[in-house]
Amino acid sequence: MNAKRFLRELAERVEDLSYKNRRKFYLMAESNLNDVRVIRPGKSGGYGIDAQWCDDFQHPLHTLLTGERTGYYTDFGGVEDLVKALLEGFVYSWQYFPYRKRHHGSSSKEIPADRFIVFSQNHDQVGNRMLGERLAKPVSFEALKLAAGALLLSPYIPLIFMGEEYGEESPFLYVVSHFPDLIAAVREGRRMEFQDFKWGGAPPDPRSRETFLKFRLRWEKRREGRHKILFELYRRLIQLRRKIPALSNFNKNILDISGMEKIILLRRWHGESQVYCAMNFQYEDIVFHAHLPNGRWKKILDSSDEIWSGSGSSLPGMIAGGRS
Repeated sequence: MNAKRFLRELAERVEDLSYKNRRKFYLMAESNLNDVRVIRPGKSGGYGIDAQWCDDFQHPLHTLLTGERTGYYTDFGGVEDLVKALLEGFVYSWQYFPYRKRHHGSSSKEIPADRFIVFSQNHDQVGNRMLGERLAKPVSFEALKLAAGALLLSPYIPLIFMGEEYGEESPFLYVVSHFPDLIAAVREGRRMEFQDFKWGGAPPDPRSRETFLKFRLRWEKRREGRHKILFELYRRLIQLRRKIPALSNFNKNILDISGMEKIILLRRWHGESQVYCAMNFQYEDIVFHAHLPNGRWKKILDSSDEIWSGSGSSLPGMIAGGRS
C-alpha cells in the first residue's frame, strides 16, 4: 500500500527519467474531473502532470456549433460558457452540474494556459458517439472554419484530431477485439451511456471488420475542393499563431473577451502586438458595435472571404481604432 497518489508517483518517475536522459518527457492527463490538483506542481500540493485535456472547451464549442443539448452537453450551450473556457479553462468550477447530479470542479483561473490542451474533436468525443460522427457531419463548412479559428486563436495548446484539418467525414467508430464476455459488458455499458443522448437505432458491431473499414481516413481529400480550402485555412491559422506574438504566447492574463448573444469578441496582446478577433456563432450575418483600441487595425484573415470559399467579406481592409 502507498498513500502517494499514482499520478504523483508517475510524474516523479517521469521527472527522474527526464533528468537521466537530459531531455524533457511530458505527461498529459485525460481527466474530466476539473481538478486543478492534477496539473499543479508537486511543490504546490498537486500531482505534477504537465497538462491535461480540457473537455470544458469542447463542450460549449460543440453545442454552439451544433445545437446539440443531450447527455453531458445538456449543461452547456450559452456563449458565456465558451467565454469562460477561453478565459479560465474550466467552465464548471464547483457549480452544480445537473448531468453529474452534484457540484463539480475547481477554479482554474490561476492555472497557466500551457497546462490545458483544447480541441473541437478528439477520439473520445467522436468515438463515444454511437455512430462516430465527426464535426464535419452535422455542421456546415462555415462552422468548420469557425471551429478552426476558435481552437487555434485560443491561448491554450491546440489538439487537432486526425483528419479534422481537412474536414474528414468518415466516422470514427468504436472497435474492439475483446473476448466474448468482455464485449458483452462493453456493449451493455455503451448502450446505457447512449440513453442519455437519446440517439436512435443500434450502434455498429464493434467487432465487425466492416465497422473497422468504415472509418479509414481518406487523406486524398485534403487536395480536393473545400477539403483543400479548409486544410489551407488550418495552415494559415497555425502560421499566424506561430508568427504573431499576441497569438504565440500562453498568458491568459493578457487577453480580453466578451460575449453577446452568439458573438464572441476576443482581443489578445503581447508587447506591441495586438490581435482582435470576432467570432459569429449565428446562422446569418450580423452588425455589431465594438470598441477597438487606438491605432490602425489591419484585417489579416476573414473566413468569409472568397479565397476561403465564403460568400464575400463585408469588412474593410483597415479600421481606425479609438472608437466604436
